[in-house]
Amino acid sequence: MKKIVFVLTALLMLLGTAGLLTGCGGDSIPENTVHSIADLAGKTIGSQLGTTGYIYAEEEVEGATVEPYNKGADAIQALKQGKLDAVIIDNQPAQEFVTRNDGTLRILEEPFVEEEYAIAYQKENTALGEKLDAALTELKEEGTLEVILSHWIGDEADKVSYMPDENASRENGTLVMATNAEFPPYESMENGKVVGIDVDMMQAVCDKLGMTLEVENMEFDSIIAAVQSGKADVGVAGMTVTPDREKNVSFTQGYAIATQVVIVRSDEGGAQAGFFQNIGEKLHSTFVENDRWIYLVDGLKTTLIITFFAVILGMVLGFMIAIVRATHDKTGKLKLCNLLAKLYLTVIRGTPVVVQLLIIYFVIFASVNVDKTVVAVLAFGLNSAAYVAEIVRSGIMAIDNGQFEAGASLGLNYPRTMVSIVLPQACKNVLPALANECIVLLKETSVAGYIAIADLTKGGDIIRSQTYEAFLPLIAVALIYLVMVLVLSTLVNRLERRLAKHDRG
Repeated sequence: MKKIVFVLTALLMLLGTAGLLTGCGGDSIPENTVHSIADLAGKTIGSQLGTTGYIYAEEEVEGATVEPYNKGADAIQALKQGKLDAVIIDNQPAQEFVTRNDGTLRILEEPFVEEEYAIAYQKENTALGEKLDAALTELKEEGTLEVILSHWIGDEADKVSYMPDENASRENGTLVMATNAEFPPYESMENGKVVGIDVDMMQAVCDKLGMTLEVENMEFDSIIAAVQSGKADVGVAGMTVTPDREKNVSFTQGYAIATQVVIVRSDEGGAQAGFFQNIGEKLHSTFVENDRWIYLVDGLKTTLIITFFAVILGMVLGFMIAIVRATHDKTGKLKLCNLLAKLYLTVIRGTPVVVQLLIIYFVIFASVNVDKTVVAVLAFGLNSAAYVAEIVRSGIMAIDNGQFEAGASLGLNYPRTMVSIVLPQACKNVLPALANECIVLLKETSVAGYIAIADLTKGGDIIRSQTYEAFLPLIAVALIYLVMVLVLSTLVNRLERRLAKHDRG
């Protein structure tokens, strides 16, 4: 009961603080200072990392500070809060952002730059490139591509997805498409599926090629790496051909003309809707509408699966390394194994887990088709093992040498003494630290979305990309993690009390 009261109190404090920070009193939107492209000079500009808008802003806007964001919705939120002076993004997503923000934002009439979208594919796979170009040519000549665009762009857009040809052959295998489903109307999430212009266009292409389309949703800046490493056959995400990208992948002919535009705050100003205003409506649109809560439930399942198996791997490998290191420290044996263990610990503890995850997925398993969840378990398990090893080693080294002598006097050899006498005492001493490592590992899995895994955090990101509402999805994800941490902490506390009671008995 006390824990429930504590959680509710923490939740109320969190919501109250957030309400003040987000303007529960209806604080005014900061004044706009950008009225033309020329005004961008020296300003702070936001753009999605890896997009041409970001590249052009850095190269073309004199004296500007360009801040990268993983998601366009995050840049828009920063713009509304006055942290940015402008956001550069493609015209169609910009229209969506402006429409969703009730007159507080507007698009400059002057376009920033025009560009053409194309399909990225692996440089060595020229045969696939030729087939893609031929299919695109047919779709243009037949008018199919124009029909697809009309369903998603324009006043009469009905957002009806392209229906695959039931009579088309699928005997040529599967075409894996890497995309970033936070870029409407080209790609977005709807009812658990990626939909939009790019998906429809690629489905029509697959009809021509006799292939089955498989869509992988990932961070935009991971798409080129996925194509280059062979994890995906094509990258399709409103992607423009640039010299830097052409160094890593090849591109087909263009399939759509797009314009990079500048979003600024409205000159008329306005008031930000306070958090506690229309809270019921916000909750409904964020979680209930279109069953968006399912993204969190499915993401939670994935997070728990990854955490469970990563903990097992981390504990097993960590204990093995700890025993090797402790044996060397106490007896001087296992020198080579100890050297390898120290090298492993140095590398793993000295590099970020997200970098390790990307290296394992895009480099080590570049040519191997391994399930992404397995890759995540391996990456997080190997990372955790390094910390578990040092925790357990410290526990072993804290045990008095007299325990080893007592084991020897009973006729036990060193391995039997370690397993039967030393390790049980060491585990009891380091139990709180091991529990804390499990909690840290649970939270570290939040970066699994970098390799297109729909974990809990990614579920919140998908909801944000659909509703353009940042606060509620983030708070929901934070609260779910908080509850899981509290449950783990409670279980560990009970185990500690039971062990202590056993000692007294």
